[in-house]
Amino acid sequence: MKNLKKLLVVIDPSSDVQPALARAIDLASANSASITVFLSIFDFSYEMTSILSGHEREAMRQGVISQRQAWLEELLIGYTKDNIQIESEVIWHNRPFESIIQFAISGSFDIIVKGTHLHDKLKSVIFTPTDWHLMRKAPVPVLLVKDHAWPVAGKILCAINVGSEDDDHQTLNGKIIEHAKALANQFDAQVHLVNGYPGTPVNLAIELPDFDAHTYGETIRMQHEQRVCYLANSFDISSDFCHVKEGLPEDVIPDIARQIDAELVILGTVGRTGFSAALIGNTAEHVIDSINCDLLAIKPDGYRSPLAED
Repeated sequence: MKNLKKLLVVIDPSSDVQPALARAIDLASANSASITVFLSIFDFSYEMTSILSGHEREAMRQGVISQRQAWLEELLIGYTKDNIQIESEVIWHNRPFESIIQFAISGSFDIIVKGTHLHDKLKSVIFTPTDWHLMRKAPVPVLLVKDHAWPVAGKILCAINVGSEDDDHQTLNGKIIEHAKALANQFDAQVHLVNGYPGTPVNLAIELPDFDAHTYGETIRMQHEQRVCYLANSFDISSDFCHVKEGLPEDVIPDIARQIDAELVILGTVGRTGFSAALIGNTAEHVIDSINCDLLAIKPDGYRSPLAED
């Protein structure tokens, strides 16, 4: 991955198995990077103990932090690897995503790596509220990790948007592919591109008797295929690894990811704040909810986190 020197790994306090840390160690080895493991903890019971003085509550908090720090240091023994610097940080905070993002900003980290949870019955990845907040509001790439290894000659799927010609979309497409190419070089992987395009509007076919739906559909398909192939060619990616399919991106991207058995999907996200942040409305969020592999979410250039201090 591009310019990857400082990795922030979010630890799962409920497990002794940390797939995010294992993945981060692989990335650190390939990039000569350092790792900081981060644990945000909070317990309302300590805050609600009104009969205790502020000094006593603080002493209790520090006791819990010390216990978790000791647990974390013992955990790291099993993940020790030569030539990789691993530090740890435990913070008391009632909103984990805020503490993670603020720490990432203050420490100038290049990426946040966090594990995901697997639904036992559905065998699909569950994204927690913290995951969503990180993807929306973190100014650095966020890698959400599933509990599996990246095999040699694995597949990285880049979700790109060629339906718009504005500079912001084109720049984000390039940024996504550049991250994928860097990872592919480090892990001997294949880079694939995927794009979904809209079908023929039903109302046009109904309202315009002379409208040729087939010709219209073929024109749209060819236009998207040409744009995807042009983009692939500019990054030296084979046209055999370009996947253009009619349908909504939230349906096409997970479908292609399953077809090619992708290890990682990379997509761009636009962070939203205020009332709209509570709504599931944009393409990225629909796609994310259906992906069953590792996910790398990347912000556009110039994005500023709402949690960044002025």
